[in-house]
Amino acid sequence: MALIMPSVLFAQNDAEKKLTKFEQFTSKTGRISKFVDVKMPNIPQSFMGSLETSIRTLMGEQSNSYFYRIEQAETQRSVAHIAMIEYSDLVEINKALTKLVGEVESDCAANPDYLENRFITEDGFQIGYYISKGKANWYLKLERYSNSTVFIKNAEALLDNFPAAQKRIEELKADNGK
Repeated sequence: MALIMPSVLFAQNDAEKKLTKFEQFTSKTGRISKFVDVKMPNIPQSFMGSLETSIRTLMGEQSNSYFYRIEQAETQRSVAHIAMIEYSDLVEINKALTKLVGEVESDCAANPDYLENRFITEDGFQIGYYISKGKANWYLKLERYSNSTVFIKNAEALLDNFPAAQKRIEELKADNGK
């Protein structure tokens, strides 16, 4: 047991150190980093407040990278949490969101004690819902290694915002020619 334990602990440390796509791009040293944000509509939360969103363009020497930025502001009870969703992940999230929305009604009708249906990106961002007492509750988990789950008012808010973010990135890409 004593021989196995160090390798298990080392494996856990490696998993914790995995950088997101945004961190990989911005952590390179020896070069200038420039980014520009374009504000997008907020996403209403279930209880109160909303999540601020924007499109962040990271200017590169060869090409630009685009991220959908979602921020839960700092409050007296919690620190700020930010998701940085890379464009190709956003495309996959939008496909998954369509599928999730298509399944939620039948999942509710099945009246499970508890059911969870979600999509997770490589970077650990999660989007989905859980069903309890016959009601669907939509959520986002903004960061992989923190307690950053936020509950969303309804699926329509997600259907409005996520595809709009993808469309806006596509417009920015066309305008920049990169």
